[in-house]
Amino acid sequence: MTASNVRPEASVHPDQPARPEGPTLPMTIRPNLTRAVLLGSGAVVVGVLALIAVLLPAGGAISWGTGDRLAIVASGLLVLGVLVLLARPRLTADDEGVTVVNLTTVRRLAWPEIVRVTLRPGDPWVTLDLADGTVLPVMAIQPGVSRERSLADARTLRALVESRGSAADTDG
Repeated sequence: MTASNVRPEASVHPDQPARPEGPTLPMTIRPNLTRAVLLGSGAVVVGVLALIAVLLPAGGAISWGTGDRLAIVASGLLVLGVLVLLARPRLTADDEGVTVVNLTTVRRLAWPEIVRVTLRPGDPWVTLDLADGTVLPVMAIQPGVSRERSLADARTLRALVESRGSAADTDG
């Protein structure tokens, strides 16, 4: 064998276990396009309703008082609040585990708690099968908008779960 055909071996410190190559941690996965559309739409709604509230006539057959104008702006802020809530989902992975943020819940999981990462055709988002027998949706990975990116994110998460030691590995 020539020297060009020999692959150098990775040096491993004897006191530290070797970690498989993978994405650098910490990392955050979120549906950026969906988030941009939701937050942009919310800002437009608030702006348009605020402009309408300012431009409404003060006198005439129908009187628009300050309370009415504030109610219009408050309606826009309510719509913005709902859209911010819809834009909230994310998954953050670090050396200890993952944090799954869905619409109204936040759940922290250690790597061994995750048995499997699943994304089947037609699923609205990735699901995590957990060691306690429950299933946790991960709304941050949604194939509806960007299928290729969602598949890549799901594969990355699956690789992390497999390399960090899933619950299936700890049973035996």
